[in-house]
Amino acid sequence: MRNWKDSAVKRRLGLAAPIIQGPFGGGLSSVELTATVSENGGLGSFGVHNLSAAQIQQTAQAIRSQTDKPFALNLWLPYADSEAPDISDDRFAQAQALFAPYFAELGQTAQLASRPARFAPAFDEQMEAVLAARPRAFSFVYGVPSAAILSRCRELDIVTLGTATTVEEAQALDAAGVDMIIGTGFEAGGHRPSFIRSAEDSLHGLFALIPPMVDAVRAPVIAAGGIADGRGIAAALALGAQAVQIGTAFLACEQSGASRLHKDMMFSADARHTSLSKAFTGRLARGIENRLSRELQGQDAAFLPYPAQGWLTGQLKQLAVAHNQPGLMSMWSSQAASLLKHRDAATLLAALVDEVEAGFA
Repeated sequence: MRNWKDSAVKRRLGLAAPIIQGPFGGGLSSVELTATVSENGGLGSFGVHNLSAAQIQQTAQAIRSQTDKPFALNLWLPYADSEAPDISDDRFAQAQALFAPYFAELGQTAQLASRPARFAPAFDEQMEAVLAARPRAFSFVYGVPSAAILSRCRELDIVTLGTATTVEEAQALDAAGVDMIIGTGFEAGGHRPSFIRSAEDSLHGLFALIPPMVDAVRAPVIAAGGIADGRGIAAALALGAQAVQIGTAFLACEQSGASRLHKDMMFSADARHTSLSKAFTGRLARGIENRLSRELQGQDAAFLPYPAQGWLTGQLKQLAVAHNQPGLMSMWSSQAASLLKHRDAATLLAALVDEVEAGFA
């Protein structure tokens, strides 16, 4: 354990330490954060699932303008009917009516935005852009990519990182030839990317998940969910993980794309209370418990499917940020927010390494 940095993940990705910054979608990722983490020896990641193909290419170029170190781009695989959700006009209008009082409270009393032709960019176009960008790593959630995609990644020497919430999902990724598997516990902030069973039936604590996952697959396992300091890293490595992925601690840093309101909330006492809700995107996700998650609890049947629900609440979030109303917007956060200490990504990464070193001394 003393040579904790020398892992298969670290060697394959060319890192100074086996620490990966979790990718964030919905505008929460930033070029500055990704480049800062990579430049300081970790693997910076950028969530591009909300970006067009052209924007993905521009993002990769911008990251490379700030660092020549390895980085990852992250996409969400099509899952269920996410590419073209079947939503009647009546159902869409009912969802708008459910949220209309919240919009009105923030001054939006005119007709809400009309239904767009698409709620998210086309995955095939995004995937082509990622392959053209040739990041060192391609990470993904919500399933197993096609054999054709995995083959092209191998041809381009792009390391693939798939996310699993259960041992069965890890085995599916491993059987397909995915290079590394991110085992994510239910403590993690943001979405629960389960794809074999429902998210509600795939809620496993990280330290109960990692040992059997390590035993069940050939690929190296990366631990994610509720890790925010050196103790969590050391514990994950002791259980067999060969690297960790840390989200919330990096999301709280100044370099991330989160709003000031969101960052401050993660350092507040309110962040001790998180909950799982579908209210914000139509998919189960963990965030700081707030007014919207409480008032809409039990109304899942009224929500639109992903990504339509996320599009609708995204309009509300813009107003909530402008009016300083944290109760009416998503505030993704893991259960480890109470451990946060650092607001600078480089400082955080250095502290994590020092803490692990001290623990193994």
